[in-house]
Amino acid sequence: MPVIQSPGLSSGIDINGLVAQLVAAERAPAEQRLSRQQARVDAQVSALGQLRGALSTLQSTLTPLRTVGAFQTRAATSSDRSVFEATVTPNAAQGTHSVEVDRLASAQRLVSAAFSGGSGSAVGTGTLTLSLGATSFQVSVAEGSESLAAIRDAINAAADNPGIQASIITAGDGARLILASRQTGAANTMRITASGGDGGLNALVYDPGNVTNLTELSAAQDARVLIEGFEVTSSTNSISGAIEGVTLNLLAAEPGSVKTLTVSNDTTQALEKIRKFVADFNTAATTMAKLRAFDPATRVGGPLLGDAMLRGIEAALRREISNRVEAATAPYDTLAGVGITTQSDGTLKLDETRLSNALRNGFDVVGRLFGSENGVAARLYGIVDAAIRADGQVTTRTERLQRDKRAIDQDRAALDRRMESVERRYRAQFIAMDTLLSQLQSTGSYLAQQLTQKPG
Repeated sequence: MPVIQSPGLSSGIDINGLVAQLVAAERAPAEQRLSRQQARVDAQVSALGQLRGALSTLQSTLTPLRTVGAFQTRAATSSDRSVFEATVTPNAAQGTHSVEVDRLASAQRLVSAAFSGGSGSAVGTGTLTLSLGATSFQVSVAEGSESLAAIRDAINAAADNPGIQASIITAGDGARLILASRQTGAANTMRITASGGDGGLNALVYDPGNVTNLTELSAAQDARVLIEGFEVTSSTNSISGAIEGVTLNLLAAEPGSVKTLTVSNDTTQALEKIRKFVADFNTAATTMAKLRAFDPATRVGGPLLGDAMLRGIEAALRREISNRVEAATAPYDTLAGVGITTQSDGTLKLDETRLSNALRNGFDVVGRLFGSENGVAARLYGIVDAAIRADGQVTTRTERLQRDKRAIDQDRAALDRRMESVERRYRAQFIAMDTLLSQLQSTGSYLAQQLTQKPG
């Protein structure tokens, strides 16, 4: 029967407890040092993540302000949006224009006579040549595939079909094939001819001036618009180039009814972009202040207290916020001139009344203040980009801290291995001591027994 042994059983000493306490005492200084290092690194990694997040948001906000064109947007307003709408580019000139939509562009649609047998009616065999404008394609109709439905499917499936859509409408008197152009404009008329076969495909011929066995449901025509009384036509219902930088999207024709198009500076969108810039700059400034703060009551500092990199980023941003922009002209050549001032805590204060006046009276100048090559947005973007790009300060610092974390993990693993060795050494020593004590106890008991057996 096996004997259960426990270290210290013979001597009565708690060897396991003593070994655990000695190992813990020897481990404690190194463990505390590693924990302090781990906490410091984790706090800085988290702080750099917060800094990167705030700067990245600010960078995204600065992007649409970096060019004059992106900032100086124009707005186009139609006096009747049910008739036409308009889009504009930054190079569109401000002004008002009279617009009369005489007619819309339309696509041609043709319909066949009724086939009393429905979509399965046999039409005929041979070859159909279908043209749309200057482009044509052919459909071969073989015996067994001459039904109206099969011809419809063959037209739609043709790889070189330039834009003719075939469909079938079934009414009380039978089924009719409808051919519709997908392209509007007078140039996109259809022509259908037939050749070969049994002659049945002649029912689908549409060749104006010769044979027209199909009926025209709607004609192919160009859109016609009068702008300032001058005629402008287009094959589609989108007209570009008639007014520089303006595209008219025609929705309904109202001959004889003159509407108004107004092109103006889009101050609303510009104001919203600047509001967001101020808000995101303040978020970044507040985040940086929190990371370097020191609380005298608790005597606890932020994770980046005294950090030279953080001080450098803050100083650069504050410097560029206050500098004037040469491409702009006074009084709108600084942010303060348009109502954006720096407060004592480094955040910005926006005076919307002053900014609105600046946009109304000097829209292009404010655009240059932000969006010129050396404008506020470009300069701030450069500072932020240098900090958070792949080889930037924040990125390289974060990578270095990640290496430190891995080194701490390696040190902790090495400490674990060393403590295992220490535990084995202590345990071996105590077990040897326990064995010796056991032997001494046995010897003492033997001697005591012998002494008790001696007379007197």
